[in-house]
Amino acid sequence: MKDSLLSRLEELKHSSAALFDTAASEAELYQKKVEVLGKKGALTEILKDLGKLSADDRPLVGQAANSFKAGLESHYEARLQHLKSEAINKALSANTIDVSLPGWNLPRGAHHPVRQVLDEMKSIFMKMGFDCFEGPEIETDFYNFEALNIPPDHPARDMQDTFYVSPELLLRTHTSPVQVHVMQKDKPPIRMIAPGVVYRCDSDMTHTPMFHQIEGLLVDKGIHLGHLKAVLGEGIQRIFDKKLKMKFRPSFFPFTEPSFEMDIECVMCSGSGCRVCKQTGWLEILGCGMVDPAVLKHVKIDANEYSGFAFGIGIERVAMLKYGVNDIRLFFENDLRFLRQFS
Repeated sequence: MKDSLLSRLEELKHSSAALFDTAASEAELYQKKVEVLGKKGALTEILKDLGKLSADDRPLVGQAANSFKAGLESHYEARLQHLKSEAINKALSANTIDVSLPGWNLPRGAHHPVRQVLDEMKSIFMKMGFDCFEGPEIETDFYNFEALNIPPDHPARDMQDTFYVSPELLLRTHTSPVQVHVMQKDKPPIRMIAPGVVYRCDSDMTHTPMFHQIEGLLVDKGIHLGHLKAVLGEGIQRIFDKKLKMKFRPSFFPFTEPSFEMDIECVMCSGSGCRVCKQTGWLEILGCGMVDPAVLKHVKIDANEYSGFAFGIGIERVAMLKYGVNDIRLFFENDLRFLRQFS
């Protein structure tokens, strides 16, 4: 009985090695391993007769079976590594790259024209000593209106058609709330710009429900209108890269007093009169003014000791003038034929 079992183990040893060597894939190799060494494999069938042997013969056959199993496991691993190497070499051969061939002409991306103008304006004012701050696009009524001298019953709220998220939360209508956050946290002197996206219920050739602004603020001792005119005059000339005439018209903004609209010489006709400037030779470019003392009181800055000025510029408005675009909606239609002109 012992000799019979040893003979069957020897036969299985030779047939299994040959069986493994004929496997053409990792999956096929594993399946053949299961056929030999699995719970219902050929080795298990042989070892079922191990209990029929005498106590002296049983260890000898068991030792031979363990030796056979260890050898076959080693053979299996060697064959598995060989198959993996063959698969890698085959894949490398199939995907050979000819480095002498010309490269693919991939399309190049570019910044959106509004982003280009926004980045340029940020750089201009930061070089003039202003720090850049950003804030949340969803604001409270307090920061968007009340802290800026616009109480709930103030008629100035009708100037801005607002998207409300809830009775107390809204999509900001300007980036001025960022100025309030900064003034609450920092003490003067404050020199800052607040670029970002704002939202208003408005849509036509010159207005969109979502647009970009840069608002600026300077608060320090002894600040007056001369400082405001000097900063804006220098900033606008750098933005348009030319010396332009400018003038200030009295206006109204709840958070500045006095308030002004700043006009510049038409960049299209150099002031001679055209369709863009409606034959006036002037273009409205921004709103500005001296910070209302009531705003400073809201953020606990002594209005008797400090004064300041603020201004706000629409980025799309500047981009339209710089690039000669007559419809603001073109910036948001994502027509690649239009956008490629600015890359």
